[in-house]
Amino acid sequence: MALSVFLHALVLVVALAGWSWTNPDDDPQPPSISARLITQAEPEPSPVVDTVDEPDRDQERQKAQEEQRRQQQEAERRQKEKEQAEEARRIQQQKEQERQRQAEAEKKREQERLKAQQAAKEKAEAEAKERARQKAEEERRKQEAARKAAEEKRRAEEERQRQEAERQAREEQERLEAERKRKERERQLRESQLEALAEEAAQEQQAEERRRKEAAAAKARQVQMLSESQKFRALIRDRLMKAWYPPPSATSAMSTTLQINLLPTGELVGVKILSASGNSAFDNTTLSAVRAVGQYPVPEDRQIFEEYFRQFSIEFNPENVQ
Repeated sequence: MALSVFLHALVLVVALAGWSWTNPDDDPQPPSISARLITQAEPEPSPVVDTVDEPDRDQERQKAQEEQRRQQQEAERRQKEKEQAEEARRIQQQKEQERQRQAEAEKKREQERLKAQQAAKEKAEAEAKERARQKAEEERRKQEAARKAAEEKRRAEEERQRQEAERQAREEQERLEAERKRKERERQLRESQLEALAEEAAQEQQAEERRRKEAAAAKARQVQMLSESQKFRALIRDRLMKAWYPPPSATSAMSTTLQINLLPTGELVGVKILSASGNSAFDNTTLSAVRAVGQYPVPEDRQIFEEYFRQFSIEFNPENVQ
């Protein structure tokens, strides 16, 4: 918008500069040039030449020419002054137009400022009213919330008191019921204790009888297992001694103890030296004897096998061979 106003003002200034605002009647009249025509009559032939009048005519011509030049210069000066005056008026008009344009622009700015100020005032008043309305609405909401909170608090307190009364009544009922059940349990406990004591005495008597019988059976079983194991151990020792060939350097002081691991089928799993004799040749013969026995005699009773023959040790001594 400012650019449009500026362009219109510029066109107006150019138009005004091209049109004279002065009244033609006020313009100074162009200087009149008065001239006197001096005609020179052709001289009549005269045998006599007037030497006195010739210098006067030359002077008059010079004066006339000087007067003509002076008048011409005066006309030029007045024309120049007129042009300068026209230029001064044009410049003054431009200044006046610029001043008016600036005044109008300043007026427009002032109007816009006042309009903006009024708008800002109206906006501030509207915002103030809106803030007041919001404040009042907020205060109303707070009061409503406080009222509801108080009502909720009152209801909550009434509910708490009701629940507390119900809880106390329920606890009293539960206490009475618990007391009744406790007394009933105590009665049943006394009866069950008496029954348990009687049952315990009977069970203890039965257990004692069972333990006595089991001990007797275990003892008999142990004797049987020991006897059976001794029989198979003697068979195993007999086979080992038959398969053992001690070296000629063996003495009665030499002794090697081996650990033998067997399977329930009597097959050898592994053998290792528990106590060496100090003579590697002697020790190697004992290991060879253990490995030479293809099938070891073992009892069919798994309990006897697991206890006595799954893993057992045997001593090799030259005296045993003899």
